[in-house]
Amino acid sequence: MKILVSDKVSDQGVEILRQTHEVDVKHNLTPEELIATIPQYDALVVRSETKATRAVIEAAVNLKVIGRAGVGVDNIDIQAATEKGIMVINAPDGNTIAAAEHTMAMMLSLARNVPQAHRSMKEGKWERSKFMGVEMRGKTLGVIGLGRIGTGVAKRALSFEMKVLAYDPFISEEKAEDLGIELAELDLIFAQADFITLHMPLTAETKHLLNEGAFAKMKKGVRIVQCARGGLIDEIALVKAIEAGVVAGAAVDVFEKEPVVADNALLKLENVIMTPHLGASTKEAQVGVAVDVAAGVLAALNDEPVTTAVNMPPIPQGVMQLIKPYFQLVEKMGTLAVYLSDGRIQTIEVEYKGEISEVDSKMLTIATLKGVLNPILQESVNYINAPTVAKSRGIKVREVKSQETEHFANLISVRLRTDKGEHRVAGTLFGEEARIVMIDGYRVDVTPRGLLLIVPHNDHPGIIGAVGSLLGEKKINIMSMQVVRTEEMGKSIMFLEVESDICNDSLLKIKALNGIFGAKLVNFDGQ
Repeated sequence: MKILVSDKVSDQGVEILRQTHEVDVKHNLTPEELIATIPQYDALVVRSETKATRAVIEAAVNLKVIGRAGVGVDNIDIQAATEKGIMVINAPDGNTIAAAEHTMAMMLSLARNVPQAHRSMKEGKWERSKFMGVEMRGKTLGVIGLGRIGTGVAKRALSFEMKVLAYDPFISEEKAEDLGIELAELDLIFAQADFITLHMPLTAETKHLLNEGAFAKMKKGVRIVQCARGGLIDEIALVKAIEAGVVAGAAVDVFEKEPVVADNALLKLENVIMTPHLGASTKEAQVGVAVDVAAGVLAALNDEPVTTAVNMPPIPQGVMQLIKPYFQLVEKMGTLAVYLSDGRIQTIEVEYKGEISEVDSKMLTIATLKGVLNPILQESVNYINAPTVAKSRGIKVREVKSQETEHFANLISVRLRTDKGEHRVAGTLFGEEARIVMIDGYRVDVTPRGLLLIVPHNDHPGIIGAVGSLLGEKKINIMSMQVVRTEEMGKSIMFLEVESDICNDSLLKIKALNGIFGAKLVNFDGQ
């Protein structure tokens, strides 16, 4: 078969492919050139430069697999590839060690003022007393996010004889105990940690996770390490916390805007060390992602299981025709359920009622897991690895089936139980349009797309107007609204479909309104 490598990929990966297939390496193809040449290839290997758009994929009459030598697949139209039966794979493990080691390097440099001392020496100075550092032994490290990289950092910190507190609401106590670390809520980490390192995805919920409010709760003299995703830290708030003496220093590898502009205030602070997004920039990591993606491409071309697929594996055509309209529905219901929930996930139960209960629903359950896990994990969760990821975090998954259903020919429910309670979301299809029809037992009619603001509140005049006015002041358009009375006397829930994102400050203002119990913004379309 023929393979096109359209971006710069390590030679080791290319040579693996050449052992059994014909490989062409063509860099810097224009979109028009790629569309013209792609029909002759069975596989395409890219990094971030090549854009595998819908137009490219539709022109790829022989393409069976697209391999991304790295983690992110934003440059590939996953939906178009899936519709055409093209497997998309990535290399999520290839840079794990590099990112964990860079985090440790930044932490050590921060503790011992290595960059500042180096610069001083280069200037011909000898300032030993100026660069007094701190030891890491005996200090408390707060790890926020225990995915692959966060776990790697935690293990390395333990070897430095640090005490490790970790915040990850989606990992079990047993898993944390196996690692030798202690799970803790964010407020406890803020109060006790000497160092805090972030390893979470950037979502509507995690954006500006470290903000003015968070810094105000932190132990004085804390040091911050940010090698995860730009936007997890409010950089303006970080500058203020450093200037106020709350934060002793910060080590930052990723930024809200990259490349960093010259007027970024972090550049002016002596006790902030910065690197230009180097987390995955090692020779070994670049070789690793190339070798990993090459192995995945070969497996896909041989019709073998691929554990790094980011879209679905082959499904029998007859089954696929029956379940295909439900994939988007169940994934969005899973996303909504996890946004509604607090605490550590213990059980995910997917119930199928009506005609849909008679077919093989395994892939729909996996799609539900994908919807639950992707908003909360840094690593990509796909149709292949979702069950393994859930199992590794101690999450139990159940399917329940019944041919009997009320009101609807088919009804799928997702029940998510945590150590703090449970939430249930149910949906069906109106024709082929996905609709969420129940949330926690309350009848609704929600199209799972875009942004949905959920506001529980006291049922008295003025509440709806106050929320609408606040959104209006922020130029946020309300596209639709539903108000549902709860079983508790005098309580209701507002569901508002909004046209644009709502910043954390605005959400806090909504929550602070008299009679409001909370506000959650659900992003059905991703980050």
